[in-house]
Amino acid sequence: MITALYLAHLNPVTNAHVEIINELKNNADIVKVMPVVFKSGENEINSKSFPFNFEVRKKMLAAVFGDSILITDDYTFFAPFKKYMPPLLSPKSWELRKQILRGVQNDFFSYTGDKAEGYMLKIYRLKPKIGHRRALSAADVKQSLYDSALGKRSDWKRDVPENVGKIINENWGVVEKFAGLEDKTTRVFGMKFPKEGWSK
Repeated sequence: MITALYLAHLNPVTNAHVEIINELKNNADIVKVMPVVFKSGENEINSKSFPFNFEVRKKMLAAVFGDSILITDDYTFFAPFKKYMPPLLSPKSWELRKQILRGVQNDFFSYTGDKAEGYMLKIYRLKPKIGHRRALSAADVKQSLYDSALGKRSDWKRDVPENVGKIINENWGVVEKFAGLEDKTTRVFGMKFPKEGWSK
């Protein structure tokens, strides 16, 4: 039994994500998909970079793949997020590795389309396979959503599966909420974190 680990923002789920997950399904017996989650206590922290909460993203994935993949929140960071830094030296970062591998038995590999991320996954002994980076990014799709909410021309629906588009429309209030706000995100060692919860 081989398990493929896919750690990603998936905010929102795009056609590129679907393509990647389908490839993983062809190369593994189990595909464990883990949308990144940021929490302060029991509350999930969302921001302009991370607008849709875990349950909405899980619903997006299930709308496309049903129960053919395993969707978990094992890729969760708990505030204060700075305790995960610096990578490798922080005990919390190794606890995160244990979370990621929860329930994984026998052989596994992780997937990334980013060489730098692949290097980090290798250091954490998560056996990365580096694929080619897709032209379509979730960041671009997210910006198209915000453009649409602000009344600008946007073709975001062509970049997401039809069922995901319906879920986005059901949660359009989230898009409108963040569309005009500042992106309160901090980048550390190439990783993006919400500013809220970084040091508290």
